[in-house]
Amino acid sequence: MIDGRARAAELRAAVAAAVPGFASVAHRPPGLAVVLVGEDGPSAVYVRSKERATAEAGMSGFVHRLPADVSQADLLALVARLNAAPDVDGILVQLPLPPQVNPHAVIEAIDPAKDIDGFHPLNAGRLALGEPALTPCTPLGCLILLRERLGDLAGRHAVVVGRSNIVGKPMAQLLLAESCTVTVAHSRTRDLPALTRAADILVAAVGRPEMIRGADVKPGACVIDVGINRVDAGGGKSRLVGDVHFDSAAAVAGAITPVPGGVGPMTIAVLLRNTLHAAHARAGLPAPAV
Repeated sequence: MIDGRARAAELRAAVAAAVPGFASVAHRPPGLAVVLVGEDGPSAVYVRSKERATAEAGMSGFVHRLPADVSQADLLALVARLNAAPDVDGILVQLPLPPQVNPHAVIEAIDPAKDIDGFHPLNAGRLALGEPALTPCTPLGCLILLRERLGDLAGRHAVVVGRSNIVGKPMAQLLLAESCTVTVAHSRTRDLPALTRAADILVAAVGRPEMIRGADVKPGACVIDVGINRVDAGGGKSRLVGDVHFDSAAAVAGAITPVPGGVGPMTIAVLLRNTLHAAHARAGLPAPAV
C-alpha cells in the first residue's frame, strides 16, 4: 500500500517549515488565491480543504466565491486583479466552470508565474520541452510517490491510461523526463489490457469506476490510481472508488495507491509546494529545497 496521506503530511510539513524563511526576506508569507464559481459540491469541499491547508502552512489564503451565473468578463477581470496583486503568488481557478465561461480563456489569462496548477500553455510547453516550469499538482504528486517507492525510474515501461490536459498528458511528460518508456492509452486504444499487462508503472486517470482489474495488471507493477468515482453502495449510500478495482489489483501489484488516501492528499500538498516555489521565483529568491 502506498500511503499518500502520510507522504502528503510530510510534504506539507516541509512547506510549512520553509514559509518563515521566505517571510523573513519578503516581509510577508506566500499568498494563494482560489476562485470558486458556483456551489458545485465536490469543488466546494475541495476549496475548503485548500483553505485549511493554506492556513496550516502559514500562508495567506484569498478565496473568491462567485455566483454560478458570473459572466466571463467579470471572471477575467478578477483574474487580472489577482495577477496584479503583490501579495498573491499563486492563482487557482477551480474547475469545472459553468458553460458560459470558456475555461481555456480563463487559464490563458492567468499570469504564468502565478499559474500554480501548471495549466497555462507557457507552462505546459516548458514541461514538454523539459524546461523548468510550474507543474500540474496531481501528476507531480504521482511522480513523488513513484520516486519514493521505486527510486530510479529510468528504463521502466510506464503506461498512462488517460490523455487529459490535467493529468494524462503532463504525467506522460514527467515520466519521459525520468527516462521511462511511456505509452499513453485512451478510449480509442485497441486491446488496452495487453498494454496495461506490460506496464512496470501503471497510471490510471480516466474517470471510469474500477475499469482496470487485477487481470489487467502486470505482477509486481506499481499502480497509481488517480480516479475518484462515487458509486452506489446500496441502501441509499455511496462510496468512493478509483479507476482500478483495488482488491483484485492489490493481489497482483507490487505497490498500489488506495482510493481515497492515495493520490488525492498529494494534490493539495503539491499545490502548497508550487505556491512556495512561485513565491520564491517572484521574489527573485533561489528555489526552496522542498
